[in-house]
Amino acid sequence: MADGCAIIAREMVDTTQSEAAPPKDEPRGCLFALSQPPLMIFLAVIGCLLLMAALHDLLLL
Repeated sequence: MADGCAIIAREMVDTTQSEAAPPKDEPRGCLFALSQPPLMIFLAVIGCLLLMAALHDLLLL
């Protein structure tokens, strides 16, 4: 009868904190940089300009 039930082992439910916490002075990676609004606006403008240039070359020339 218990064939359809999943048994969760104690190792899967362990929520204790590990001793090795990341240091506070660690530099942030590129995903943090990409989450900044001014950079995303700049990249969107550059992307739109490239898209408009590509469409101009493909459709009008």
